[in-house]
Amino acid sequence: MHVSRATVEREYEWVRTREAAVDLINDVRADLSAVFDAEVDGVTAERYRTEVDAVFADGDLAVNVAALVALLRDLDVEDDYPGFVVDELLGRQLAAAIAGAQPFGLLGEATFHYADVTHHPDEGGAGADDLDAALAAGFQTRLPGWNWTEGESPFAVDVAVRRADR
Repeated sequence: MHVSRATVEREYEWVRTREAAVDLINDVRADLSAVFDAEVDGVTAERYRTEVDAVFADGDLAVNVAALVALLRDLDVEDDYPGFVVDELLGRQLAAAIAGAQPFGLLGEATFHYADVTHHPDEGGAGADDLDAALAAGFQTRLPGWNWTEGESPFAVDVAVRRADR
C-alpha cells in the first residue's frame, strides 16, 4: 500500500459522501440515548461533512485516517472469521483517531464495538461493516450533542488559584 496526497484526497471524498455513516451515527445516538437516559442531538449530513472536513484539514490526522479507511475498504478475508481480529483492530483505531484525544478516543473505541455489532451492510468485504461502524463511532463521539460534553468539567483544577495559594 502506498499512501500519497492523492490517496488522502480520494479517501476524504469517499468518507465525506458516506451517507451510511450519518444514518448509523443517528441510530447509535438514539440507542445510547435510551440506554443512558440522556437526550442526544441527531446529526445532519451537512454537520457530518463539516466535521469530515475538519478531520482531513489536519494533515497529520488525515494521513492516518485515510490509511485506515483505505485498508478497511480493501480488506476481505477468505471465510471472514480469521480476519475478525484485523478488521476489529483497524476499526477501533480508526474510531479513536477520529474521536480525538482522551477521553474521547476511548469512547470512540467503545462505541465502535456497539456500532459494529448492530450494523451489517449487504455489500463489501470483511472490513465494510467495521469501516461504517468506525466512522459512525468516531464522528458521533467527536460531534457535539451530548450534554455532558457541553460546558466546563467539574473536575478541572483552577491552576491559577492553586498557585496563588502557595
